[in-house]
Amino acid sequence: MEQDILTNNHLELGASPNENGVYFRVWAPHADNVSVVGNFNDWNVDANEMVTEDGEFWSIQIENLKAGDEYKYAIKTKSGDILHRNDPRAKLLTNSSGNSIVYQDNFDWEDDHFQLPPMNELIIYEMHIGTFHAKTNGQPGDFHTAIEKIDHLVNIGINCVEIMPVNEFAGDFSWGYNPAHPFAIESAYGGPDAFKAFVKACHQKGIGVILDVVYNHFGPSDMDLWQFDGWSENGKGGIYFYNNWKSTTPWGDSRPDYGRNEVRSYIHDNAMMWLREFRCDGLRMDMVPYIRNVHGNESPDASIEEGFTLLRWINDSIHEEFPNKITIAEDLHGNDFITRNTSEGGCGFSAQWDADYVHPVRQMLIAGNDDDMNFENIFTALTRRYSNDTYKRIIYTESHDEVANGRARITTEVWPDDPQNYYAVNKAALGLCLTLTAPGIPMLFQGQEMLEDNWFDDQDPIDWKLSKLNAGFGNMTRQLTDFRANRYGNTKGLTGSNIQILHSNMADKVIAFQRVYEDMDKDSVIIIFNFSSNSYDSYSLPSPLTTDVEQVFCLGDKKYHKELQADKDPHFIENLVNENGRSIVCHLSPFDCHILAVKQ
Repeated sequence: MEQDILTNNHLELGASPNENGVYFRVWAPHADNVSVVGNFNDWNVDANEMVTEDGEFWSIQIENLKAGDEYKYAIKTKSGDILHRNDPRAKLLTNSSGNSIVYQDNFDWEDDHFQLPPMNELIIYEMHIGTFHAKTNGQPGDFHTAIEKIDHLVNIGINCVEIMPVNEFAGDFSWGYNPAHPFAIESAYGGPDAFKAFVKACHQKGIGVILDVVYNHFGPSDMDLWQFDGWSENGKGGIYFYNNWKSTTPWGDSRPDYGRNEVRSYIHDNAMMWLREFRCDGLRMDMVPYIRNVHGNESPDASIEEGFTLLRWINDSIHEEFPNKITIAEDLHGNDFITRNTSEGGCGFSAQWDADYVHPVRQMLIAGNDDDMNFENIFTALTRRYSNDTYKRIIYTESHDEVANGRARITTEVWPDDPQNYYAVNKAALGLCLTLTAPGIPMLFQGQEMLEDNWFDDQDPIDWKLSKLNAGFGNMTRQLTDFRANRYGNTKGLTGSNIQILHSNMADKVIAFQRVYEDMDKDSVIIIFNFSSNSYDSYSLPSPLTTDVEQVFCLGDKKYHKELQADKDPHFIENLVNENGRSIVCHLSPFDCHILAVKQ
């Protein structure tokens, strides 16, 4: 494991309630004096002065304080100014520009001993708390409103949610990628106890929780970390940030100083807190390239070696203390070393978002006509591995990035004026079928299962009326997730690591592949896709099996959606045996998918 020089019991930093009051400790190496002010001393800077331990850390025990009291640090600078700063490790604030609140952890987890399903059965649902289930008064949703819809996730077969960042951010509406106070839980979402209640409720329903965290930058607004104790160089951010050319990010001059031990510990402790105290089942790290490189690319002259070693330290700590929890990187550069073990020189992430899947698949799905498809790229999308492991990649067609910033849902990309028509719905369904049958860990974005067609906006909540209007599409999603997790016992091949391309017709845009767990003749699953707008009668392809197969799913089945209507019997499929061996014959409708399993 990467070892850092930890300074002065860093785990005691912050406000720690005890039987005699509250113990405060803060890092402010350039302060001339520090005191604690709050509603308990009328915000008097002279009432509770802290004692310096070594000129860098300041501490004090204040009697008779209790959870719920508001406070800040009053920092007197060398020039005589007094700065009122929120506690960098506060877990609860009145709001992003308000006061820190003393927080006492008394949450009752009861008998929660949840563990994530194995990686080969994991099905992730990316969720934004503010828009997943919003309030009726125009305010953002919170953890409690999200809890009300957990049964919906159960009903569509989800076993893990990935929550977009919930750190305290400026205002009440945000994607969450502007963390003003990294240790605090967004007050508009309900604060720390509400988040714990959400995690607990998910666990009780068999759903894991992965949290999105942002360590490539902080802020940039409502950020008391900025020039925290008054010191800075070059007009930069002070003790928590680089004060040279390494500070620059696409989000401002707010890159943390990964080379300073106290900042490394600050980020490391933050990562561990989500797993220890909030019992999250994993972390997804936002835009890792900007932690390991100033420009977010591979330019050697801009490499941040200390950022790379920090990632290794965090991943090693998590895998050592929580071997059943996972870390996911958003790197998107196709780098094998991101998911390679640290002992082999890698970053040590469990998995990474796969740009080599989402981009070619979306291109095929939203192509205006068949000739515009770059069908060759489907092979890379299907067979890509990282560190020689199928399950070290997250595959998806929609995410918060892919349906915003000038891009939209698959249905809207296909047919902007009528995203609920035949072509748009079939293309979206085709993408869902591929994602839930291809090798890798599949991920859906909120609303995808009900054909939400609006792009992602932090003030535009999911339209839950669509879950009823498009209930058949939700039922299709549930059947696909059941197959993916082998809940019927006849699709174990979809949990295997192997894939074999059985048939590829680039001219007609038809492809078939086989997924196997161990025994090809017992647990194989064959998936046939027609990505074209043409239909094909009695389409024949070779079967590698010595046993018969049966159709368990056809995308053209009318029960899934009013628009998903095959122009022939969707169950027209047969096994043939001739002098050349076995073959499979089926009818392929436009934008069709058939899933075949070994006949039981």
